Amino acid sequence: MKVVIAGSSGLIGTALVAALRRDGHQVSRLVRRTPAAPDEFAWDPARAQLDERALRGADAVVNLCGAGIADRRWNGGYKQLLRDSRITPTDVLATAVAATGVPTLVNASGSHYYGGETGDAIIDETSPAGTDFLATLCRDWEAATEPAAEAGARIVLLRSAVVLARNGGMLGKLHPLYWVGLGGRLGSGRQYLPWISLDDEVGAIVFALTHPEISGPINVAGPAPVTNAEFNRALGRALHRPTPFIVPGFALQALVGELADAILHGPRTIPAVLEEAGYTYQHPTIGAALAAAVGRG
Repeated sequence: MKVVIAGSSGLIGTALVAALRRDGHQVSRLVRRTPAAPDEFAWDPARAQLDERALRGADAVVNLCGAGIADRRWNGGYKQLLRDSRITPTDVLATAVAATGVPTLVNASGSHYYGGETGDAIIDETSPAGTDFLATLCRDWEAATEPAAEAGARIVLLRSAVVLARNGGMLGKLHPLYWVGLGGRLGSGRQYLPWISLDDEVGAIVFALTHPEISGPINVAGPAPVTNAEFNRALGRALHRPTPFIVPGFALQALVGELADAILHGPRTIPAVLEEAGYTYQHPTIGAALAAAVGRG
């Protein structure tokens, strides 16, 4: 396949490029600077500009663009950036896919689509959208793929869980704290924490690309959901470190503001579509995923 990737320099994108090339696929990367390699093509989503050669002959476009949810404390400006960094690039790519006839668009989304007030309910891809900020963001993000869908492209929406990798994402921030014995659960610990290993995040994307019967939303999450308390204990075991601390909800709210709501509430997502399609997990349990992430698996 010839696959064009936007967001190729991030945690997931870097691993995806390597995996696709390892499997013999041709990869082109969209970059927002002057191209410096034959596989790079310039684009500027803010100006709706895209090198017309980039999508020529492509079998699929993968869009992984988006500012980090937990990179900064939320304020009005950062919340707008979270929206603009997702919806604008998606609209530009979906319009280009429609214009050029690329048959497949695989677009990032998040498990936050379902909102944070789902409690213990088991959430699959047929569950409704939530109503909080992140749920609305994910809903609008997915809706931005509509130009490609109307043109007949196959759309895959990656409702991804927290991706576990030692050198990036949430685990990259937590690892140093746990390593020195400052780990602990957040709030009551009863809230669910959707998770997936980096290997399975990439594996699921490749699986979706190479299985044309898959379309629509897919929960890219591990098959065994855990609560925050269970995650906390599993990470302590993986690092052989104690996890004695409890961060009360009010303290987390004071520390990170509105972002605390997303941390203290999470959906119990299951990957129904992936499992029905026959995807085989490399790391099917939180213990296996964390062991791999911290270099012990």
